[in-house]
Order: sequence, then C-alpha cells, then structure tokens
Amino acid sequence: MLAVRAQGVARRALVVAGQRRAAVQVVRKEAGSVRAIQSVAQTDRDTITRLLYSLGTKREVERYLRIFSSSSNPSQPAKFAVIKVGGAVLEQLDELALSLSFLYRVGLYPVILHGGGPQLNEIIEGEGIVPDYIDGIRVTDARTLQIARRVFMEENLKIVSALEKLGTRARPITSGVFTADYLDKDKYGLVGKVTRVDKRPLEASIRAGALPILTSLAESAEGQILNVNADIAAGELAKELEPLKIVYLNEKGGLFHGVTGEKLDVINLDEEYNDLMKQPWVKYGTKLKLREIKELLDHLPRSSSVAIISADSLQKELFTDSGAGTLIRRGYKLFKHDSIDSLGADRLRQVIRDRDPDVLSENQSVTEVLNNLKKTPYTLYGDEPLDVVAIVAHPEGEIPVMTKLLSSRNGVLNNVVDNVFNAVRKDYRKLFWTAHADDENRAWHFERADGSFTRAGKTLFWYGIHDVKEVEKVVKEFEEKGRIDRSYLPVGPSAPPHRAAANGVRSYSTIARRGPPGSSRGYATAATPPSTEPKRLGLIGARGYTGQALTSLLSDHPYLNLTHVSSRQLAGLPLEGYTKSSVIYSNLSVEDVERMEKDGEVDAWVMALPNGAAKPFVDAVDRGTSQRKSGDGSVIVDLSADYRFEKEWTYGLPELYSREAIRAAKRISNPGCYATSSQLLIAPLLKYLNRLAWPSVFAMSGYSGAGTIAGATDPDGRPTTVPKVSGASLEGGVRPYSLTDHIHEREAGVHLSTLLGPDTAAMKLAFVPNIAPWFSGIISVLSMPLNGQLTARELKALYEDKYAGEKLIQLQSAVPEVKHVQNQHGWVVGGFQVHSQGDRAVVVGGLDNLLKGAATQCLQNLNLALGYGEYTGIPIRD
Repeated sequence: MLAVRAQGVARRALVVAGQRRAAVQVVRKEAGSVRAIQSVAQTDRDTITRLLYSLGTKREVERYLRIFSSSSNPSQPAKFAVIKVGGAVLEQLDELALSLSFLYRVGLYPVILHGGGPQLNEIIEGEGIVPDYIDGIRVTDARTLQIARRVFMEENLKIVSALEKLGTRARPITSGVFTADYLDKDKYGLVGKVTRVDKRPLEASIRAGALPILTSLAESAEGQILNVNADIAAGELAKELEPLKIVYLNEKGGLFHGVTGEKLDVINLDEEYNDLMKQPWVKYGTKLKLREIKELLDHLPRSSSVAIISADSLQKELFTDSGAGTLIRRGYKLFKHDSIDSLGADRLRQVIRDRDPDVLSENQSVTEVLNNLKKTPYTLYGDEPLDVVAIVAHPEGEIPVMTKLLSSRNGVLNNVVDNVFNAVRKDYRKLFWTAHADDENRAWHFERADGSFTRAGKTLFWYGIHDVKEVEKVVKEFEEKGRIDRSYLPVGPSAPPHRAAANGVRSYSTIARRGPPGSSRGYATAATPPSTEPKRLGLIGARGYTGQALTSLLSDHPYLNLTHVSSRQLAGLPLEGYTKSSVIYSNLSVEDVERMEKDGEVDAWVMALPNGAAKPFVDAVDRGTSQRKSGDGSVIVDLSADYRFEKEWTYGLPELYSREAIRAAKRISNPGCYATSSQLLIAPLLKYLNRLAWPSVFAMSGYSGAGTIAGATDPDGRPTTVPKVSGASLEGGVRPYSLTDHIHEREAGVHLSTLLGPDTAAMKLAFVPNIAPWFSGIISVLSMPLNGQLTARELKALYEDKYAGEKLIQLQSAVPEVKHVQNQHGWVVGGFQVHSQGDRAVVVGGLDNLLKGAATQCLQNLNLALGYGEYTGIPIRD
C-alpha cells in the first residue's frame, strides 16, 4: 500500500512538473525574464515538496530536505547520495525514473550507478554462452566483455532517455570515472579491481544541472576496458565522494530475516554485526553484501549510512522517520549510567548547553538542569558520541519521567533517537515526557505516545496508560511533588489518547529484542559541587606584564592563594598589586622548586617565563613529585610556547577543547594570545573549510605583547618594567613582523586539526602579526574561503550555535574595536560579512592579550584543574 502511495505521489508530482514546464515556456516566450523562470522553477519545487507531505509529516520532510541540501556545496556537489541500481530494477524503469526525477525536482542530485546482470545473462545465454562464476565473480572473456559493454550502453541510454522524457536533465557517463587493474587475469579474465575514482566528470555534470548516470565499466592504465561488479564500483565511488546516503535499489525492497521472513528495518553494525554474521540463515549473497557494506561504512564518516530499498519507495526512505527499506549504519553501542560521574560531567554539560531548548531559551541554566537531576534517582541513556542523550527520573514506587531527550543532527538523520528511546521503553512499561509545542520533531513524539496534553507551549506525552482519569491522577501527583510544572495540570486532554500506526515507527533490532549493553567507561570528572578548599600557588617569572595581570586576578580569588613569587631581578622586594597577604619576591632555584614540590608546599605552579626557559623548573617539579610520600603532585600551567605541541600536556583552551581533559590534567599548556583568537575565529567554520585555499588571519596587537626588557631599571637604579617596543617608537602606525612561520600560526593549525577528526589531514592557516601603538588588546581579522555558500545571517548563526552559553565570549553585530577588548576578560566577535559570491567569510575577533590571551585563560585552567568553578575569581561582563 505504501509503495502504491509513493508511486502516486511521484506521478502527481511529475504531472505538476509538466504543467510548470509549460509555464516556463510561456514565461520565456512572453517576457524572456530569467528571474521569472527561476520563480516558476521555485514554484515547481515548492509544489513537489508539498506533495511529499503525503508520505510523512511536514516537519519530517522539511528537516530531511534541510539536511540533504546542506550536504552539497559548489566545491563538493556530489555529497548527497550514491544510488546503485540493480539490473532487476531496470525492468521497472518507469518507477525508477519517477523516483529519480522526484529528487531532481526538489534540488537534490544523486550520483546513479547501474548494473545489468540479468540483461547480460539473457543475451549471452541466447548466443549459446554459458555464464561462468568463480567465488561469485563473473568470469569475463573478450566476447562476454563485448556483450557487457553493449548491454551497459543500452541500459544507460534507457535511463537517461526515461529521465529526459520527464524533463529531468541527465548525462550518460560510460567511461572516465573508474581506473582499474586486473583483479586476477588468469582466474577471472577481464575483471577489474578499482584503483582510482575520478569524480570530476560527476561534479561537472551536477554543476551543469544534470544527474550523472554511470556504468560499472572501468579502464586500465593502458586503456583496456574491464568489467567491475556494480556493488563494488558503487562502494569505491562512495569512498571517494563520502555521501550522506548510499542507496542500493533492489526488487525486494530490503533485506529479510531468513527464518521469520520479516524485513530487517535497521542494522546497527557496531552492535549487531558479529551476532548477525553467525546466524545460520545469513549466507551466500547476503553474507557477502553485509561484509562489503561493513567494509564500506568503516571507511566512511559515521554520518553515512546504507539503505537497501525498492525504487518506488525511495522518497519514503529518504524523507520520513519510519523509512521504507533496510537502513544499515555503523551506529554506536548504547550506554546506560546511573550517575553523571560515569558519563563525564563536562560531556553532559556540553550536550545540555548545546541542545536543551530550555537552556537555549535561557529559561534554565545548565547548573539548574544538573541540580534538578540530583533530586531523584535517575538513569542516563545514550550512544557513545552522545548524538542522543535521554535522562529518565525514576523515584522508587513512582512512574518514571523522561526529563530530557536531546539529539544532534546526526542523531536524527541516523535514527539514533529511536534506538535510545527503544532502550528506555524496554526498561519502563509506563513513561511520561515533554516536548515544546514548536519542536520540529514533535510528530515523532506523537507517533510513540499513547496520549498527550498540551499546555503553555509544551506537550506532555505518555505511554502505558490508556485511562484518561488515571493519567489525570498521575499528572496531579507529579505536580504536587514538583516533578512537572503546574501548567500541565489537565482540564481535559488536548486530543484523545492516540496510538502510532503499526508501520509508523522504524523498529530497532534485527536479531532479538536486546536491551542496550552497559558501559564501564570512566571519566575523571565527577558531577560534584565546585571545590572551596583553599590552595596554594607558586608563580615563577612574575616580573612581566602577564605575571602582573595574573597577580591582580589572584588577589580577588576567594580560594587560591599566591604564596610564592619568583623573580631574579625583583628578589627581596614586596609584591605589589596583591592584597590578600604580604608576599616577598624570591629567586627560586631549580633545587628549591624540587624540594618544595617534594614537601607539598604548593598545589599548583604557573610558569610565566620566556620561551625556552621553563623546562628546568618543570623537570624539577616532576622530580619532586616522584619523591612525594603521599599525594599525586602539583598542577603546572605553562604560559610559554614550550609545551603547546607536547602530547603529554593538555592544551588549555576550554571553549574549544575538552574541559573534562583540563579537569583531569596535571600539565597544562596555556595557549598563545594570537592563537587563541585565531582558533576561536576559525572553529565555527571548520565544516566549510576549503582545503584548496587556507584561511588567513591578519592580527594587530598592543605593544605589551612584545614583552619586556630584562634587567631594566628606572633612573634611580631600581628594577622596573619596560616594554621591548614602545608606543612612541611605532610613531602612530603598525609594524608587521614574523611575516611567515610565526609559532602561533603552527599552534593554531595543529590544534584546530584535532577538531576535524582523527583520520583527517591537518589544516593550515596563514597568519600575519602586527604590533600596534596601543598598550594591550588584539584585533584579528579572519578571511576564510569557503567550500560552500553562506549568507551573513547564516554565518553569524554558526558562531551563536558554537559559543552558546560561553560566559567569556561575546557576540555583536558591529566590528570589534580595541576599546571593546582592552581590560576585558573575554573574547569579542563581530563584523560578520560574506563576499557577494557567498564563498568567502570575513569575521573579526578581539581580546586583551594580557587577560583572555594569557592571565585570565591561565586562571580558567587553574580553576578547572584544581576543582574550582571555571570562572571563580574572574569578573564576568554583564
């Protein structure tokens, strides 16, 4: 019934499309207006999009359209999908053409590769040739290849012609994409093993507005045509393009259980593959296909998935949550934790900060969410990368409430949210949960609930209770105990209790109904209140501007006390600017530091020394730690560049990298001031990184960034602080320096690369520093070519999403100026501009190089590592 319905939708869409094409011709003839033509084309797309709503809800369709449309960009246009068409499907050419034209009409351009096995067998058998297979591979001699080439050309032309008749532009591509070597010439004959995929013909076709239609023929380096299995060719194509979807069209419409005959809705390979391959009914072609798909997905990003479906169900598979065929993805094993400790507090905080609608709308803070969580027993459900996290509160003897269900885009796209919800459902026969009335996934909740109440912009859902009076009683008890808001107290249901359609939910489990496996992962960070225990700090190298700035901050820190300051030049003089106690400068030797560490005289050290000078003191701390009779040693934060590239040290930029790692660290390298601003500027745009044109940052820093002159004295011979570069010497201008290979250039590139993924090539950036005639403050201008197009509004939204909830980051529309950042403890970003062609972004960021660029960031790192609240002692701008 669903297949018939999908065909009907597709046929109606193409009829409408024909009417629209006629309108286009009229517009061309009467007005000759390109804008009018584009307007009609948009109307065409809007009409077909509305027809899609008959397959699923409007929210489902629009969500998937956004996801699929955002996957393509001008530099990589073939990122949407690779569709492999089996030879048997070519017998259903009308349905195939309708489905592919449907995608074309909504602006999506899949790459289509077809086989032709049944057609080839029919012809060669008719000519008296007996097909020969070894290990499932067709042995191909010269005569067989000649016939195969003719068959593939004819079938390719049929597809292209069928699409063109429907007004869908298509381009036949029968050579030039696959290069191959002989798989085993003596054994298989003219069968190829793909060694290279040239995607340029495909991308050129898409840029020209035509669907690329490929055969699975390849050429050797010498020009010999070779036969390649279509499934294997599709896999190699997918490895090169890394699409969101790989679709195998077959006549059956999916994979089926060999005993029960039921269709397998979803296969999560990471969790189910080994058990599945042991099943007695998984054999021959099924086993081979599963093995090939696993090898393919292991090579691709986890956002990619494989769908095995029939041609007439393509729209339903791609644009609805319930799907139509068999979805195969790598997935992750699920976890179930009874405490935040075992999950990791910072990981959970980040998920809540990024996704919780109550936090994003500022109705709740992250702290309030976590504090509410601790009021009753709870269980955390989710997958390993936290694409989905569910929190269920379950006081003993009471009905549980799922207080949070937080999903990322990947969680929605790959249906992880269903997997997690099913794990919750397995554990609880009854459940209540809420969703905002404007939640774009609201239809998903209705499909899984037995009933609902809507009040004050939120909907309360439940399952497992079918008596409305009983629901009212439960909700009233919830309200009396403070488990839900009073606004949910019902005066009658907003809709009668309802049930999801039997085929409306894609189920999870291909073998047996298994619950999520437990997880034994441990994390260093516990979800305990911030420490208030007083601790002692030793500062080595306190003479410079950064040391002075840190001293002032520590003077207002309620728990961290500065007990030792070391400066060879100032030894014996009183420390100025520190009001909590009287401290005298000392000249600590390496031996002094080792002894102090051994005796546990301090809890943390800050190295504020010039580059290259910290190592002897760090080694002394290490030796002292090894001699301690108790305790695990002090924390070290190094402000120089000496350890910013060391794997054993944690890089301390909390807004971008793991706060959890900093909390667990004993050795922390404080980022450079230029590098901090550069990384904060580039990080939100990494998914638009154009590897053919690296981003560049032009930065101007106040002259305090050049450091001070060692041994400087005033006219009376007393030690004083004198800048290496004075404002007067700049004569009101700026002085470019270190025009190439500045250490902050490499620093920013190395650490940003870690955000691209472990298997991704390192990125670079071009960085040009300048000294300016003001004392402190850095203004950095990012110019970044993009691999896709953005508007200025979309550009700003990327930064808003990335830095939502970050207390030391301020977004503004105007271009930041020095006055916005001097003597301020955070980073300011603004001036969001995009080139008129939409392919280059310019953004401006600023910070005080002595504060967020050094001392303030150092205190953030100290606070995290010592168990204090991250912003303790740091003035936060309102």
